[in-house]
Amino acid sequence: MSAQAVSLIGVPTDIGAGSLGARMGPEALRVAGLAQAIARFGADVKDCGNLSGPANPWQAAVNGFRHLPEVAQWNQVLHDATYAELCAGRLPVMLGGDHCLAIGSISAVARRCREQRKKLRVLWFDAHADFNTATMTPSGNIHGMPVACLCGQGPQELTGIGGHTPALNPKDIRQIGIRSVDAGEKRLVHDMGIEVFDMRYIDEMGMRHTMELALALVDANTHLHVSLDVDFLDPDIAPGVGTTVRGGPTYREAQLCMEMVADTGRLASLDIVELNPALDVRNQTAELAVDLVESLFGKSTLMRA
Repeated sequence: MSAQAVSLIGVPTDIGAGSLGARMGPEALRVAGLAQAIARFGADVKDCGNLSGPANPWQAAVNGFRHLPEVAQWNQVLHDATYAELCAGRLPVMLGGDHCLAIGSISAVARRCREQRKKLRVLWFDAHADFNTATMTPSGNIHGMPVACLCGQGPQELTGIGGHTPALNPKDIRQIGIRSVDAGEKRLVHDMGIEVFDMRYIDEMGMRHTMELALALVDANTHLHVSLDVDFLDPDIAPGVGTTVRGGPTYREAQLCMEMVADTGRLASLDIVELNPALDVRNQTAELAVDLVESLFGKSTLMRA
């Protein structure tokens, strides 16, 4: 079997975020040894460097959106880069940047799945539902809207990036670790039929059961995409994010998530987002993210069947 081909795509922008600093995320992940960690599992790792796009103008929201033209530009560039790597048979790893960038990466993945007639399963590890819209958002920050945009709820500049609206069927996404949802989002997430495993569910049922359900019906014809917002983790172990929410998964719970994804053998694309080195302590959050990615690519304590 040939080595897995992995492409790192740096996207140094905090254009969709409410605090500055996530633009430094890609370098922090590189410094923490991400490429070397993945290569240890026999993968052929290519670092594509950083994409370039507009600077963050740091302006107030206009009609419910902050920096919409700039967000659209960054996501279009990322869509094109991700799509090119997928067409080359490689596994793209997006180094964010804030979570608005998942619009670009996942719309490219969904486009490729439509072309190949593959099923898509998106695992969205996050403290937040990211299902805000212009009328509901308290801030206008687009990193709170990517799931809504991917499901067709949002401005055409963002919902149409992959050439198909909606890019994603809400039934294809599983949200894990959610513990902060704005009032208006609750109704929308419910009405769209998105499967959400919030922290209360995880507390009651356990992470293993949660992941078994989240991965149910993933098969050989499924493209499995992981969108890992670092604020999914409890801030005690991952302080380097702009929107911390207490009560997240422990180190071992997070590792179990990644190990169970690895066990499927279906991981085909990955986002690592919202890492903010300006808020981190000695790069520990970046190092933890790399640790989790190692588990995604097959690191385990013992040899398992």
